[in-house]
Amino acid sequence: MNANQIINMFMRMFMRKVVNKGMNAGISKIAGRGRSHDEMTQQERQQARAGKQQVKSVKKTMRMARRIGR
Repeated sequence: MNANQIINMFMRMFMRKVVNKGMNAGISKIAGRGRSHDEMTQQERQQARAGKQQVKSVKKTMRMARRIGR
């Protein structure tokens, strides 16, 4: 491997982690509508929990689709 390939590999790893953290933060913010757990009503908490479960099932489906595509 030359230096350019090694640098590109580390840049891809770094960018993937940064993008994933940003996506997770955005999804959490949307699910909670930007408010903390203490500021939400009981109904809003239930909706946020349902949203998180939907996100979890979508991620699981995406993983299964990637496995099938191999």
